[in-house]
Amino acid sequence: MKKRIIQIGAVLFMGTTILMAKGYTQADRIMDMQKMAQAMQDIQSGLLYNNLDIIKSGTSVLKDTIIKVRAIDEEVNNKDIYEKWLNNNLKMTNKIQKKIRKHADTLEERFADGDAVQALQEYSKIIGQCMKCHVRLRKW
Repeated sequence: MKKRIIQIGAVLFMGTTILMAKGYTQADRIMDMQKMAQAMQDIQSGLLYNNLDIIKSGTSVLKDTIIKVRAIDEEVNNKDIYEKWLNNNLKMTNKIQKKIRKHADTLEERFADGDAVQALQEYSKIIGQCMKCHVRLRKW
């Protein structure tokens, strides 16, 4: 009897945990993309206004948000293997995320060193990585 109550309690706990666990949805992805777009605008403003604090704030938000972006639950749970592969190119996403974080760090360093031209080139490289994802993975 005692064992049965423990089993029922464990099942209820697991069921509650699963129901409360929220996956990554399209709405989450849209919010993350909007945060990153705003971060890029902040970085651009920092470059134009010659303000390191604005750049640091923008790169911080960008680096924190880019690591959250991943395949949404609908793409992960898709039963069609080919569609799943097309929609969830995890290797490419991770590579792009890593490059964006690296370019953001370099942008910050270059601007802090007084080389705004090199910082602007890093900004351009970040935009290039964003577009690579949007063109290849998101089929824009």
